[in-house]
Amino acid sequence: MVSHLLPTYARADLAFERGEGAWLTATNGERYLDFGSGVAVNVLGHAHPVLVEALADQAHKVWHVSNLFRIPEAERLAERLCAASFADLVFFCNSGAEAMECAIKTARKYHAVSGHPERVDIITYEGAFHGRTLATLAAGGQPKYLEGFGPVAGGFVQVPFADLEATKKAITDTTAAILIEPIQGEGGVRVVPPEFLRQLRQLCDEHGLMLVFDEVQTGIGRTGDLFGYMHSGIAPDIMALAKALGGGFPIGACLATAEAGKGMTVGTHGSTFGGNPLATRVGNAVLDVVLAPGFLEHTRRMSLLLKQRLAELKDRFPAVIADVRGEGLLLGLVCVVPNGELVTALRNEKMLAIAAGDNVVRLLPPLIIDEAGIADGIAMIERACEKLSHAAQPAVPAAV
Repeated sequence: MVSHLLPTYARADLAFERGEGAWLTATNGERYLDFGSGVAVNVLGHAHPVLVEALADQAHKVWHVSNLFRIPEAERLAERLCAASFADLVFFCNSGAEAMECAIKTARKYHAVSGHPERVDIITYEGAFHGRTLATLAAGGQPKYLEGFGPVAGGFVQVPFADLEATKKAITDTTAAILIEPIQGEGGVRVVPPEFLRQLRQLCDEHGLMLVFDEVQTGIGRTGDLFGYMHSGIAPDIMALAKALGGGFPIGACLATAEAGKGMTVGTHGSTFGGNPLATRVGNAVLDVVLAPGFLEHTRRMSLLLKQRLAELKDRFPAVIADVRGEGLLLGLVCVVPNGELVTALRNEKMLAIAAGDNVVRLLPPLIIDEAGIADGIAMIERACEKLSHAAQPAVPAAV
């Protein structure tokens, strides 16, 4: 069949028609255990009854009006996000890249209204991924994503991952902010040491900089806390969210303190669909579940169990898995074999996982995963590793 979709994705020849919990059913009737969660999106799995009910109820009322009017569901979601975080203000949009664009604009505008319009440069880190717009691609700085799109947007200074001395040297009179992911997901599930984040907070305070966290992938419970920054004991000035915030419905958000957001006044930013009644109703339903007593505790328990079982597999299959890293239910298998081979082997065992940088396979089960689901997943990974181990063994010469 000829597809009229722009061929920007290397799509697997696999399509799904329905899902329930951590499982997806393909169009051919086969069931797959979803340890990809739509790249950390389906935080509550598939067809979660609370999300289904909220979406259906709101769909019978009003989908979209305009940000020219008050939107009660958006106001409620913003209030709840602020109550659960460091923030005082929220801007809603539709995606992680848009949330990051807002974060970048907010950081620069802060300095402009503070009398320092020259402070526009943002320090970022090698291996980062902040989105696919021209500005967020420049922030990520990865040549493979920038090639062919003309001049690279200015104002971004990249330094080595978690390198404090390089960060200090990069700060100048034109520096506006430091931008970092608490865990680099696309970059290979590389966890930023909490002490380094604390040192960044101190640097930003000393130099009057904005500390910006990209929590598009780590936010809304993925790390075991509601937000990844909570592991470090400090807070950013600005934070971008998306992915899990809507549990599969497109919504993004940029959160900021009142001070950091003081420049974002009427007319400085906008989004036609951002924060509409349908999206924010679903976002509120996600928080209803994730903020319920015991939910994040369950996530932490399942994370510990999964990490322990994966460590056992690493020890048993050193020719396939070199290391296990990550936090919460954002875990990575550092591969010895090419990571694409492990992703394919897992899919053959009816598990979905996602390749990342640094030759890593990401495991991102929904946060509703239970012990039975983890046992199923471990069995699938074990079978895939056994087959890859056998394939890697040299052939034994036949006896003469």
